[in-house]
Amino acid sequence: MNQWFVSLGIEHWKGTLGMLLLPPVSLLLLALIGIVLLSRWRGLGRVLVLVAVLGLWAAGSPGVGHLLIEALTRPPPALTPERIAGLVRAPKTAILVLGGGRKLEAPEYRAVDLKPLTLERLRYGLWLARQTRLPVGFSGGLSYSSPAGHTEADAARLVAQRDFGMALRWLEARSRDTNENARYSVAMLRADGIEQVLLVTHGVHQRRALMAFDRAIRQSGATLRVIAAPMGLERPLGWALGDWLPNAEGLAMTRYALHEWLGRLAGA
Repeated sequence: MNQWFVSLGIEHWKGTLGMLLLPPVSLLLLALIGIVLLSRWRGLGRVLVLVAVLGLWAAGSPGVGHLLIEALTRPPPALTPERIAGLVRAPKTAILVLGGGRKLEAPEYRAVDLKPLTLERLRYGLWLARQTRLPVGFSGGLSYSSPAGHTEADAARLVAQRDFGMALRWLEARSRDTNENARYSVAMLRADGIEQVLLVTHGVHQRRALMAFDRAIRQSGATLRVIAAPMGLERPLGWALGDWLPNAEGLAMTRYALHEWLGRLAGA
C-alpha cells in the first residue's frame, strides 16, 4: 500500500489519512454522522452516536491502550544485562537509533530539537553505546508531512553532542518513514562493513521496524544481522479503576498502537 501511495503521487497525504482513521477524529466523525442521521433515521443515528461515545471512552482508557499495544504490536523483550555485556566491543557491530519526529525550532535553545519520542530513543541508544563501547548511528530525515528545514538527523547530531557529549558516527537524513529508514540505513551500514546492528526504537514500533529491515536486507542482498533493542516498554503490574477512565495518556497509547498496526498493513 505504501508503494501505491507513492505511485499515485499522494504520499504527502499519508499523515492526513492516518489522522482521519485514528481516534479521536475517526470517532468524532462517526458521532457527527450519527447526529446528522437523527432527523431521518433516528434509530441508526442513536446507535452511531452511542458507538462513537463508547469508542472514545475506550480509546482514552490506559487499560485499553495497554491491551492494544500487546495485541497489535507484540513488543519484544528488552535487552538483558547479560546480553548487553556480551556485546561489549563486538566487531563490525553498530547501534542504530530510528527517528520519530523533530521540532523545527525550540525557542529556548534557539535551535532545531527532537520530539520526545525521538529524544527517548536517542537517550537509550547513547546509553547502550556507553555500556557496549559500540558506535552509534541515527536514521531520520523529514516525514511526508514535515515542513522543510533541518532533518531529524541534524537535530539528533546536535542533541547528542550538546546534551550528552557524544558524537554520532553515521547519519542517515533522507528517509521519510520506517520503510526508508531501513532501506537507506542498510545501504549506509553495509558500505561501512557493518554486519550486526542493534536497532533502537520504542517497543511498540519494534516489530514494524524489524519487518522493514528484513525486507531491505533481502532486497539488497546484504548479510546484516539485526538485534532488537526496544525501549519505552511498560507493562502494568495490576489493574486499577483509573486504568479504565479516559485520559490523554490512554488516548496516546491507543493511537500509537493503532498507528503501528496500520503502518504494518501499509508496509510503511
